[in-house]
Amino acid sequence: MIEEILITNGKKMIQTYQSTSSADLIPFMQNVSGISGTLLQLYNKDSKPLLEEKKGLLHVDRSNIERVLAGNIVRNIDMGEHHVSHNAHISHFPIVGVPFQVEGKPYALFLTVEKNPVEDEIMNSVHVMYIIILFFGSLLILIAARYIVNPILRLTEATKRMAKGTFDFELHTKRKDEIGLLTVSFNEMAKELSKLERMRQDFVSNVSHEIQSPLTSISGFTKALKQKKMSEESRLRYLTIIEEESERLSRLSQNLLQLSYLQQEHHPLKVNTYRLDEQLRRVVISLEPQWREKEIQIDVQLEAITIQADEDQLNQVWINLLSNSIKFTPAHGKILIEAVMKENQTIVSITDNGIGIPEEERADIFKPFHKVDKARNSSVKGNGLGLSIVKKIIDIHNGDIQVSGSPGEGSTFKVILPR
Repeated sequence: MIEEILITNGKKMIQTYQSTSSADLIPFMQNVSGISGTLLQLYNKDSKPLLEEKKGLLHVDRSNIERVLAGNIVRNIDMGEHHVSHNAHISHFPIVGVPFQVEGKPYALFLTVEKNPVEDEIMNSVHVMYIIILFFGSLLILIAARYIVNPILRLTEATKRMAKGTFDFELHTKRKDEIGLLTVSFNEMAKELSKLERMRQDFVSNVSHEIQSPLTSISGFTKALKQKKMSEESRLRYLTIIEEESERLSRLSQNLLQLSYLQQEHHPLKVNTYRLDEQLRRVVISLEPQWREKEIQIDVQLEAITIQADEDQLNQVWINLLSNSIKFTPAHGKILIEAVMKENQTIVSITDNGIGIPEEERADIFKPFHKVDKARNSSVKGNGLGLSIVKKIIDIHNGDIQVSGSPGEGSTFKVILPR
């Protein structure tokens, strides 16, 4: 401990002095004070200091001086209660007192450690460095907080806008971290929601159009039938149109109900095992009036295939696809129907030589009410829901449907079902 070292040093100083017979006490102690970082103060029997004050020489309470003069060694005198000078050089080290006698006179020698100026400079530098580190650390924390918080605030604001129905915006970011990925995902979500919103608006518009058109025809021809002067031929023609438009409304209603049913999250499948090639032949036969009326040649090339699937739903798929081909194939055209097994997959292809589908339209033809014929030619019957129903049924069966072909050269619908 420091106290013991100081006491040992004090005793050695006293022994050194006593072994030097020609040395004077006060000059000797004065010269020794400050050597090796030790500060001294010497008191006589009257408790008066005998050494000059320099570098903040220590001062000790009279009670401690008297204890040492009485022959006691005093350890660890508290320096924080005005027992010493207020000089900072000695304000952190203990004081010890050692008694000795010279020519029968009692003296009290007090020692403490002088603080090294180099250590002061080092400590001051360390303190300054701590302050600098604290300042820059706080600054970096603020910058990092802003770097993290600002994008989150932007995302929060964008979420509020999205909650109000605004989706046509994009948050720009160059970040590659998790927040950057979150921003990119948020932008993708906004785009998808924007598409859904446009689809919803288009859906409402298309439903309104598909319903309003036959209703207008029915209303108009019904008013015409009220006229008394009308030939039997005109009356029958008007009634036929009303009947066709009523059937059109009925088909639209049925398709909407079926599409809504298929879009249920937990749609049940009534799976059974049956021959797919026989099902396709029955569909061709059931649609014979349509393709025979246009004198279309049907080429059927079917392998004997047994599958497990929902027979009623797939029957709807083949009816819709073949009806579409017949609808858009010109008179005296040709339709090829193929069914093969490849690598544990059942592949059914329906190819026609009709008007074809432009490449830019292929991604949208499975959307509800989408029609390649933008003018909605009334000569081509349909409400744009057939392919949407087909796509949904294929998805439910974990299959895929692909479209190929060129405008004016026909098109091919390929249905791929897992075995």
